[in-house]
Amino acid sequence: MIATRKKTSEKQRAIEILIGLKRLYPDATCSLNYSTPVQLLVATILSAQCTDERVNKVTPALFDRFPDAESLASADREELENLIRSTGFYRNKAKNIQGACQRIVSEFNGEVPRRMEDLLTLPGVARKTANVVLAHAFGIIQGVTVDTHVKRLSNRLGLTKNSDPVKIERDLMALFPQPDWENLSISLIYHGRAVCKARNPDCASCQLAHLCPSIGGVDRQESTT
Repeated sequence: MIATRKKTSEKQRAIEILIGLKRLYPDATCSLNYSTPVQLLVATILSAQCTDERVNKVTPALFDRFPDAESLASADREELENLIRSTGFYRNKAKNIQGACQRIVSEFNGEVPRRMEDLLTLPGVARKTANVVLAHAFGIIQGVTVDTHVKRLSNRLGLTKNSDPVKIERDLMALFPQPDWENLSISLIYHGRAVCKARNPDCASCQLAHLCPSIGGVDRQESTT
């Protein structure tokens, strides 16, 4: 009985956090610019260890030169690397982008697959990228996108005690209704950028402070996104 009441209390606090985030960020949406599912896939791969703002500066020229999976699959690797160089880790990203697009062309008729299990077979694609693509390209909410902001805030807000993204995702999926999973991720990212920053979080002005067990004593860790 005590364990049941505790679980109910945790879920209730989680819902209150969700309500607060929706109030703070009613228009929260994916920050990456794209026109097609494959462009979103590529932009999300590029966003690893890089800001969305930087990615959005790189992708117009990239997508003008290579607009679809077929052109990316057959692109000159050196040219591709040069176009994405400023996003960091450009050699590995270029390899994954080209490998993913080659598989999309050969196995999925040039179309980004709509199933998690298929997306996870693409080079450079883990659950974070797959969740973003499914949610924003196809409207399929199958999981919670866990980036560095979501990881940090989930721990600070007491929504998880885990550091592994897959375990964090599992914990968040258990606490929140499925239709809100992606909105939760985007809202946490917005809040992480604006208020609950990795270094020097603004606890004094945080409108979720009354729900946060870490207020005034959070860790100061660096973030790259």
